[in-house]
Amino acid sequence: MNLNLTKGEEGENIAAARLQQLGYTLQERNWRHRHWEVDIIASKSNKLHFIEVKTRHSLRFGKPEESITRDKMSCLRNAAEAYQYQHPEWKYLQFDVVSVTMINGELKEIFLIEDVYF
Repeated sequence: MNLNLTKGEEGENIAAARLQQLGYTLQERNWRHRHWEVDIIASKSNKLHFIEVKTRHSLRFGKPEESITRDKMSCLRNAAEAYQYQHPEWKYLQFDVVSVTMINGELKEIFLIEDVYF
């Protein structure tokens, strides 16, 4: 398996565990529709959260959340529209980012950026 995919999956596992600690209920992981993918879809307080997880193992190229582009957020929005069409019971949506920084295999920082606008 590609090392970057393994590292990304590790970050997603850490993010999923943290979200559950914060009271989120995981609905989907790595949900795909056409060529779009959502890392985590979770719910909390009657709101559906579409969550992009970014993991970095070095700060050499900046913080994880700094690598999220407008195009990526546009794809996330398109995926959310498709998901909501398939699950019309969800009326309230929110877009979030979980940033995971690991250095030498050790978790250094994780934080949730809620209600990201793009």
